[in-house]
Amino acid sequence: MRTPLLAGNWKMNGSADLVEAFGRAFAEAELPKGLEVVIFPPFPYLEAAQRVFAGTPLRLGAQTLNPLHSGAHTGEVSGRMLCEFGVRYALVGHSERRQLYREGDEQVFDRLLAALSVGLTPVLCVGETLEERDAGRTMEVVLRQVGFAMSRLEPEQRRLIVIAYEPVWAIGTGRTATPEQAQEVMAAIRAYQAEYDRELAAELRLLYGGSMNAGNAAELLAQPDIDGGLVGGASLKVDDFLAICQSAG
Repeated sequence: MRTPLLAGNWKMNGSADLVEAFGRAFAEAELPKGLEVVIFPPFPYLEAAQRVFAGTPLRLGAQTLNPLHSGAHTGEVSGRMLCEFGVRYALVGHSERRQLYREGDEQVFDRLLAALSVGLTPVLCVGETLEERDAGRTMEVVLRQVGFAMSRLEPEQRRLIVIAYEPVWAIGTGRTATPEQAQEVMAAIRAYQAEYDRELAAELRLLYGGSMNAGNAAELLAQPDIDGGLVGGASLKVDDFLAICQSAG
């Protein structure tokens, strides 16, 4: 049985006060049994979050990482550094990294390998733009991004990956893929994996990202191939994110 996972990506938002507020709320919260919850704060808040989240169900993730372990790379952060702050997960290939920072499939894969090499669980983000969806290229784009990474991994490495489908046209726009649209893509990703590893396909955790909120989370999470969510804006509001987590029961 796949463990449900809800992840809050704060992007370049948040504050020390928000870290404290999440720690207090989740220390007392009753969450669905077996649910895994991860917060991806900006790097400056990792030390505070490691301290504040201790004793709560919250785990820590990093929004990106450099493919190298060390060196003359001003402004960058390595996976080894992240591990010192209790980080367990790392986003790779988020649409904003792909679009704003021109990270292509090769660069995304390098970061994925870097995460695996230090024991972090990569959350591989994939998704199509509005233009690609309107052109009927959703499956082509998504499965290319998935296949580029998964086909280059060893079988035991593939089992450590989480995949987040984030339709780019639904991120931060208030537009959300319908549960049926999201399920269709998730089912295609799982079927694609099943072509060469049925056991992996059954175990692979798939998250939906794209304006998930307290109002639509339950319906999205009820879909058979959606195992959780990568939440953006709603993860900056303690009550909203807690409500999303509680809807996963």
